[in-house]
Amino acid sequence: MIKGQRAALVLAAGDDVAVALRDLAQGEELEPEGVRLGQAVPMGHKIALRAKGAGDALRKYGQIIGFAREEIQAGDWVHTHNLAMGDFARDYAAGSEYRPIKAWQGQGRTFRGYVRADGGVGTRNYLLVLPTVACANTVAKLVARAVQPESLAAFPAVDGVMSLSHGLGCGMSLPGLGLKLLQRVLAGYARNPNVAGVLLVGLGCEVNQLDSLMGNMDLSQGPLLRTLNVQELGGTRATVAAGLKILGEMLPAAGACAREELPASRLKLGLQCGGSDAWSGVTANPALGAAVDMLAAQGGTAILAETPEIYGAEHLLTRRAASPEVAQRLLERIHWWEDYTKLHGGTMDNNPSPGNKAGGLTTILEKSLGAAAKGGTTGLMQVYEYAQPVSQPGMVFMDTPGHDLISITGLVAGGANLVCFTTGRGSVVGTKPAPVIKLATNSVMYERMAEDMDLNCGVILEGKATVEEMGTRIFELMLKVASGQASKSEALGFGDEEFLPWQVGEIM
Repeated sequence: MIKGQRAALVLAAGDDVAVALRDLAQGEELEPEGVRLGQAVPMGHKIALRAKGAGDALRKYGQIIGFAREEIQAGDWVHTHNLAMGDFARDYAAGSEYRPIKAWQGQGRTFRGYVRADGGVGTRNYLLVLPTVACANTVAKLVARAVQPESLAAFPAVDGVMSLSHGLGCGMSLPGLGLKLLQRVLAGYARNPNVAGVLLVGLGCEVNQLDSLMGNMDLSQGPLLRTLNVQELGGTRATVAAGLKILGEMLPAAGACAREELPASRLKLGLQCGGSDAWSGVTANPALGAAVDMLAAQGGTAILAETPEIYGAEHLLTRRAASPEVAQRLLERIHWWEDYTKLHGGTMDNNPSPGNKAGGLTTILEKSLGAAAKGGTTGLMQVYEYAQPVSQPGMVFMDTPGHDLISITGLVAGGANLVCFTTGRGSVVGTKPAPVIKLATNSVMYERMAEDMDLNCGVILEGKATVEEMGTRIFELMLKVASGQASKSEALGFGDEEFLPWQVGEIM
């Protein structure tokens, strides 16, 4: 529970720091703690509530966020100059706090979506031209652009014809993890229920051969899944002509799709945060977590992600695991990341980013504790690897990097038909084919960037709404956007340039 103060917030009993609600001047006194500031502290940054010796742990959210680099006095500004990462034991206690999903009072909520032949449910209705290799990117774009506006106008149910470029597909180890992940992503986008039809375009000589992709990912050609090979067809113009013909054949089928009233249980929600600040873990993330609890109670699915950004908070998730096996799968992904970063000369505490630090976040432990709040309070039902198809209802986890675009690409490949994205610094990310709802963590940024933000969760700080009330607003907006209302990023035209599969392994 948040405890209000004139100038700062203490987020949990026993915390060693408070968070400044505004820019504070040296000499100001915090009430009721009676702590006088030893120096100026920017809004969102931390103030020591008690003295700490070098090496002592400091707590926020009731959890360890780092260790004092030097002696810290009550009233000191606490940030990167005097707070650092450190090792400490975590009690993973698998399943000890598992909470079964309880029926929500809003049981039976619906949205209007598209039912696909394979049983999937979409919130959008796109045709997709997808290159298998970077060398086919421009050809794929030319194919998509060849569809004339008047042709699309005849099929108002079609949201558009899009192509998504990427930088991979050749110079990769065969076989190898990088190629495996790329094929998983491409197949996931081909199967995403927000896509009515897919044209895969290969060059012909690449590592990621069309036959390999189709065979490895169990894809079969049909009226709404077709392939073209540029070299076999004789070049760019011939491929564009053939592609235009195929899209012309797909348009009537896609245009005949109609929205139906469907239960909210058919939503698969991707959860993402980017450009985080000190308020992310106080306003937008817990409010989104409240919406996740509501969706889970409807039988829907929410996918938490960004493994490097739950690092240090993983013990809170293992405690909520539905089984010891689920908890172990999460810990295996954590250990993989520890080995992966070490192999490349990095460490897991290279995060937060400069923007995160400017917003008041000091260590990855602090950032992770706030980020994990997006997952709500119900059980952790399953753990998936990057871009794996998600089938388990409830709150699940997908192993992705913290990079926003790479993470969302994995979530959409896993089947997400909607994304909620929290931001404190002001990220303007939007993706296709899954619409992205932006949740601002503070009113200052929201007012500055209102054209890019869908909801202002900063009102929680101002006492104008509770976390639970904002969660309800988010849930209601999710249903509206899932039913066709454009999100802010969609209205601005985002989505064609934000496709970014995870590059793992050597490029030769």
